[in-house]
Amino acid sequence: MLGPQVWSSVRQGLSRSLSRNVGVWASGEGKKVDIAGIYPPVTTPFTATAEVDYGKLEENLHKLGTFPFRGFVVQGSNGEFPFLTSSERLEVVSRVRQAMPKNRLLLAGSGCESTQATVEMTVSMAQVGADAAMVVTPCYYRGRMSSAALIHHYTKVADLSPIPVVLYSVPANTGLDLPVDAVVTLSQHPNIVGMKDSGGDVTRIGLIVHKTRKQDFQVLAGSAGFLMASYALGRPPTALKLSWVTKRYPGAVGGVCALANVLGAQVCQLERLCCTGQWEDAQKLQHRLIEPNAAVTRRFGIPGLKKIMDWFGYYGGPCRAPLQELSPAEEEALRMDFTSNGWL
Repeated sequence: MLGPQVWSSVRQGLSRSLSRNVGVWASGEGKKVDIAGIYPPVTTPFTATAEVDYGKLEENLHKLGTFPFRGFVVQGSNGEFPFLTSSERLEVVSRVRQAMPKNRLLLAGSGCESTQATVEMTVSMAQVGADAAMVVTPCYYRGRMSSAALIHHYTKVADLSPIPVVLYSVPANTGLDLPVDAVVTLSQHPNIVGMKDSGGDVTRIGLIVHKTRKQDFQVLAGSAGFLMASYALGRPPTALKLSWVTKRYPGAVGGVCALANVLGAQVCQLERLCCTGQWEDAQKLQHRLIEPNAAVTRRFGIPGLKKIMDWFGYYGGPCRAPLQELSPAEEEALRMDFTSNGWL
C-alpha cells in the first residue's frame, strides 16, 4: 500500500505536470504525446572526487542544445543512474530541465526495483521537470519477472504517474527482455506512450511495431547502430522516396542514441534521410556509424563514451566506481573506430 504522503505527492505532481505539459501533448482529444525524434542519453559528469559536476553537466547541455534533437534522456543507462543516490537523480533532472531549451522533451529514467519505489521516483521526477518517465524493467528477481508480473508493475506505475510512461527494455544490462506479449498489452494503457528497445533485435522491433499498430504507441530504437533498420521497418514496397513514408507506414519513430552525445549532427542527419525516403544516402551514413556506435556501447561502454566526449570537446570525465577508465590499448582501439570511419 502507498502511504498518505505518497498519495499526496501523486496528486500534487499530477496537478503540476498537467499544467506544465499542455504544450507537448499532440492535438486531438485522447491523443498521446508524440515522442518521435532523436534523443541523446545524457551522461552524468563527475569530479575527480566522484561528486556530480553540475557545472559540466550544464556546459554539455548548452552544446548539445545546438542540435535539432527532440529532447534529452536523463538518468538512463548512460547516466550511471544505479550509482547515484535518489537525491542526486532528482537534482540531475532538475538541473537538466533548467539548462535545456524549453521546447525540448525531457525523458527521465525513473525505474527502481520495486513498484512502490518506481511510483515515488516517477512522481518526484515529474515535480522537478520531467515531461515523461522512461521506466526500465525491474530485474534483480528476473526469474520471477514473468509477463504477468511486468504488466502488473507497469500498469501500477502508469496508473499513478502524473506524466506519460515510456517502457524501457535493455537486456544487455538487465538480462531481461520485456516480452512482446507484455508490450502489446501495455500499449493499450492510456498513459503508456511508447517504448525504448535497446536489444538490437530488429525482427523483434518489427513485431512490436506490427502488433501495436492499432494503438497510439511509438517505438524508439535504443542505439544508432540499428537506427536506419528500425525506421525502415515501416517502409512500403513502393514509393520509397516519398517524404511521408514514415508517417503513413511507421516503423520506429526515432532513437535514444549514445552516439548522439558526440555525433549529434550525423545522427540527426540519418533521421532526416530516413524520414524523407533518401535510403541510399541513409545507408552510406549508417554504415559509417556502426563501428563508432559499437565502440561507445557494447564494446567500451560508458568509459568509452566519456573518453570520446573528451576528444570531441565535451566534458566526459571519469565514471563513478566501480567503472574503470579505459586502458591505453582500449583508448587506441576506440580512436581507430572513429578515425577509420572519418570522424576523427
